[in-house]
Amino acid sequence: MTPATAEAVEELTRLYRELPPRPAVEEVEAAAAVLASADAEEEARLAEIDRQEAASRARPGVPAELLDVLREARRNAVALRAMQQRKEAAHVVELERRFKVFDDLIQRASRVVSPGDGDGARAGGAAVVVDEVVEVEAKRRPELASAVAAAATEIDRGSKGGLGLEPKAVSSLRRATSAGNDTEKLGLIQVASLIESSAKKGTTELNLRGKLVDQVEWLPVSLGKLQGVTELDLSENRIMALPSTIGSLRYLTKLDLHANQLINLPDTFGELSSLIDLDLRANQLKSLPTSLGNLTSLANLDLSSNLLRVLPDCLGKLTNLRRLIAETNELEELPYTIGSCTSLVELRLDFNQLKALPEAIGKLEKLEILTLHYNRIKGLPTTIGQLSRLRELDVSFNEVEMIPENICFAASLVKLNVSRNFADLRALPRSIGELEMLEELDISSNQIRVLPDSFGNLSKLRLFHADETPLEVPPREVIKLGAQEVVNYMKNMVAARGASQKETDKKSFWTWLRSLFGCCKNDQGLASLPV
Repeated sequence: MTPATAEAVEELTRLYRELPPRPAVEEVEAAAAVLASADAEEEARLAEIDRQEAASRARPGVPAELLDVLREARRNAVALRAMQQRKEAAHVVELERRFKVFDDLIQRASRVVSPGDGDGARAGGAAVVVDEVVEVEAKRRPELASAVAAAATEIDRGSKGGLGLEPKAVSSLRRATSAGNDTEKLGLIQVASLIESSAKKGTTELNLRGKLVDQVEWLPVSLGKLQGVTELDLSENRIMALPSTIGSLRYLTKLDLHANQLINLPDTFGELSSLIDLDLRANQLKSLPTSLGNLTSLANLDLSSNLLRVLPDCLGKLTNLRRLIAETNELEELPYTIGSCTSLVELRLDFNQLKALPEAIGKLEKLEILTLHYNRIKGLPTTIGQLSRLRELDVSFNEVEMIPENICFAASLVKLNVSRNFADLRALPRSIGELEMLEELDISSNQIRVLPDSFGNLSKLRLFHADETPLEVPPREVIKLGAQEVVNYMKNMVAARGASQKETDKKSFWTWLRSLFGCCKNDQGLASLPV
């Protein structure tokens, strides 16, 4: 090699040494996925703006020009946000493109230095560059000597670029420095990169709970590559939308999306045919896709703390559903099809706007827990008595006026809360004593004045609350002594009344008999009088 040639090779080496680290293969793929997702997300948001504009123009009173300004402002905001989301990904893609140009240039230089000998190229200028790259990385990160050695070994095996330098060799050094830092939150490009690497590794469980930076409001379409994942936790982030490709996760059995900002779910959500546990609480869902009915393996569904006004009729197709939590929404009614969810064991509907329950509720023969705290229910359906396995019933803070007598057929009831129906509830069912398993009863803040006679049969009652209820029978001092004292009082009172009634009946009989004989004597006396 002539001095001039060596000088040229040295110049080429110096230029390479000044380059930034090359992105990993996974990072490049992730960046491409982010760009594709950004385009799709921008298109979806612009379409939503058009829908909002159409709705706004349908309402009179807003100047058309002002609506035009608002529309353009919204579109511009979306464009700026999309540009920010693309920025990092575009940088990675452009970086890789420039590296590929450099690869071609090094290949050309190698052929000039060692013409006609591909392997000789590595012994010539290219080998110098490779050694220089390894040395540069070692100087940058002296604490990663072993990783540098591994990279050098990988390079020497021969690989994929014009340099024989696989992109992941250098990038793996950079990732190694932050691999142990679990507290660092991930940007969109890092999320996409993680998805790519997890897909290649065949990861079955992926936990991203609270690990995304606030700016990540949607996930890349590459999420669909995680086809081997069975458990996915995306909770406690600020995700507003899921890509339609989520439907590709056919082996997913557990999906946790709680505490995000989801507005809706894609129709492809119904393709998650293996899903058993689904947590959607604390989002901003106003509706559910009809495809939800396809999740026939679903056993646990949490919809609490959303903005749902109705539950779809397709809910009835979830015949394996055991636990449905839909509290803290804006539900005004339940679909009649809920009666088809015959596997339901627990149904929680607290803090809604329900005015009644459908009669079909009586078909839930396996139901053990039913809570309706803080609704606007005026009465329970007569079919409530068909819930023979019901153990807990809470209808507190409602407008209940009457509890049906056939509740006595819910013979497994252990806990009954009918408190705080205020001026509406004035009496307990006369048959309440038939609930022989009852252990807890709360009738606080109602207008009940007298307990029914059968109350004395509640031999297992251990907690009885009647605060701010104007009970007269039994008297307040007895209630303060505890549940069993109340039961004993009612039992003794009924027994005493029965004895008194027998005595009264006995006296009444003799009085009647004497009056009868008296009448007969008077008749005889009248007959003996002379005419």
